[in-house]
Amino acid sequence: MPELDGVRIGIVGLGYVGLPLAVEFGRRHRTVGFDIKPARIRELRSGRDSTLETEPAELKAAKKLVFTDRIEKLRECTVFIVTVPTPVDEFKRPDLTPLEKASASVGTVLKKGDIVVYESTVYPGATEEVCVPILERVSGLRFNRDFFAGYSPERINPGDKEHRLVTIRKITSGSTPAAAATVDALYAGIIKAGTHRATSIRVAEAAKVIENTQRDVNIALINELAMLFERMGIDTQEVLEAAGTKWNFLGFRPGLVGGHCIGVDPYYLTHKAQQIGFHPEMILAGRRTNDMMGAYVVSRIVKAMLRKKIAVQGARVLLLGLTFKENCPDIRNTRVVDIVHELRGFGARVDVFDPWADAAEVQHEYGFRTIAAPRAGAYDAVVIAVAHRQFRDMGARGIRRLGKRRSVLFDIKYVLRKGQADGRL
Repeated sequence: MPELDGVRIGIVGLGYVGLPLAVEFGRRHRTVGFDIKPARIRELRSGRDSTLETEPAELKAAKKLVFTDRIEKLRECTVFIVTVPTPVDEFKRPDLTPLEKASASVGTVLKKGDIVVYESTVYPGATEEVCVPILERVSGLRFNRDFFAGYSPERINPGDKEHRLVTIRKITSGSTPAAAATVDALYAGIIKAGTHRATSIRVAEAAKVIENTQRDVNIALINELAMLFERMGIDTQEVLEAAGTKWNFLGFRPGLVGGHCIGVDPYYLTHKAQQIGFHPEMILAGRRTNDMMGAYVVSRIVKAMLRKKIAVQGARVLLLGLTFKENCPDIRNTRVVDIVHELRGFGARVDVFDPWADAAEVQHEYGFRTIAAPRAGAYDAVVIAVAHRQFRDMGARGIRRLGKRRSVLFDIKYVLRKGQADGRL
């Protein structure tokens, strides 16, 4: 087991991934949590986490953890762990800008013998082809002689209080056998579920990116089946429940595919595939299917309204939920915004209510604000877009009260039982 007594850890990026990691390491090792946003540092120093991934008591328990927005404060660290976002741009191409900037920042404080570990989701080869050259250029050090690298993909599931950082098995890897052993030992010290040491950084990168690509393709299949069954007059949920009685049937459900992982990661893999001359037909087909689900959902809502002789032009529509998943404040890459834009394209007036989302963040990210509370009896259509527990608690009767006497209730997330809504996927 490598010697870890003197290790000092620097976490670069304190979002949904970085903060839980910093807290766990901060219980055992001297740890510096770095983020470029001063407001985030002030918040964490006050003992509050707006992502709700870490409780105040957990922050307090990390006695060896300090927070800073000054990169110089990481100069004494010996292990750097980079946990910045890896989004796609408007053309669905990987945007490595945050990763490149983080690598450049780390390069300014990198010393001989240090290890830089990346957790951000990338395509196979990105760590050694993109990040390492930046570290070398900025630091003036030589890779695998003066400093080393590792890759340990994040597996955070925002809002999930059961599957936490320490209860999910961790993949680790390193650029040399010694570095791999050190990285693995470091994570093994905090991950109760254990670790899996991959044979190379590229293997670890590939393992991460296919986890969510597999889910994306499977959800796309179910979404396509939902479209088919709707045309056939068959209830998709009933079909899935029946098929689910077989032990090896996978329990996927139709719906919008957003968030920071499933709706993004496949584009990293397809980008690399096309670079080397391989066209990934199934992966891209799945992405196309899932990307058009917002338009499909709106077509179903509009048809339901027209069946009740409700004019869509000028209609008031309420969307319940905006975050990319239930019971968490994460609005990254939420596909509910597709429904907002599609409905407004039909001339509808759309209100969005989400008790979990931060209104200012929504305004900054998507250009509109959520409402503080919906008004009862005001809407021509009410759409359950996210299965927050607050909406489940309202039940069909409570949600119906938000609509006019003649209105449409459409359930995207199977919050209500069959027959309680006017339509569902």
